[in-house]
Amino acid sequence: MELGEFGIWTTFRAIGEENAGEAAKLVEDLGYGAIWLGGSPRLPSVRPLLAGSESLTVATGIVNVWQNEPVALAAEHAELVSDFPGRLLVGIGIGHPEATSDYKRPLSAMRAFLDGLDGADPPLPREERVLAALRPKMLELSSERALGAHPYFVPVEHTRAARAVLGEDAILAPELACVVGSDSRRGWEAARQFAATYLRLSNYTGNLLQFGFTEQDLADGGSDRLIDAIVPHGSAEEIVAVAHAHLEAGANHVCLQAVGVEGIPREEWSALAAALGLNR
Repeated sequence: MELGEFGIWTTFRAIGEENAGEAAKLVEDLGYGAIWLGGSPRLPSVRPLLAGSESLTVATGIVNVWQNEPVALAAEHAELVSDFPGRLLVGIGIGHPEATSDYKRPLSAMRAFLDGLDGADPPLPREERVLAALRPKMLELSSERALGAHPYFVPVEHTRAARAVLGEDAILAPELACVVGSDSRRGWEAARQFAATYLRLSNYTGNLLQFGFTEQDLADGGSDRLIDAIVPHGSAEEIVAVAHAHLEAGANHVCLQAVGVEGIPREEWSALAAALGLNR
């Protein structure tokens, strides 16, 4: 699975599902290796991203185990890869207790879901799936039962710790939200608005407390220190420096999510690609 070092993370809620093909072509033309579709998508919804590009890897960030049946997901995967071989990476996640009343025993539920994928006919192969993972046990499962891990809303320190758990061979592809632009006030506002949702979810806040942040950092929309670490804002070059820090800490691939923008963030994606030296 060819991801390259950098990809784009987005949602149809952000860019508009009707713009999927255009967005995928732009991401490919700019030189990114992958486009990640978040927002707990159903797998068939990635088809226009695949159809709108020629060789771009399309990944989900993530399909939710509580909203899918493994046999049905494997069948959807098989249909897509028959049309677009070697280009689909299925990110699978357990979600959050605040989001579903069914949430319980996340590790056991994920293992059972993966068993279902393995037992399907045809199966969804281990090397074509990654797991949303934050804590050590889910990271270990990502290494054992998938291509690797796709952490979300994490600092560089988490990437370093995750690599130590995953070992050398597993893929580690953290998401990095960012606000591109020179308006510092707008940057702070957009970053805090984005972070607000995730600072209400215990999986994320509990993880941050393991990496040097305190309850005070989590309060009132997040401290400056926390926002800088999780949602960097500033010039494309400043954001790219954080992306490179994730690579140096052990990431194979960093998924950049430009936030605070309506529609396709063409200027932001282009500025980041230029700062990364893509497609030269």
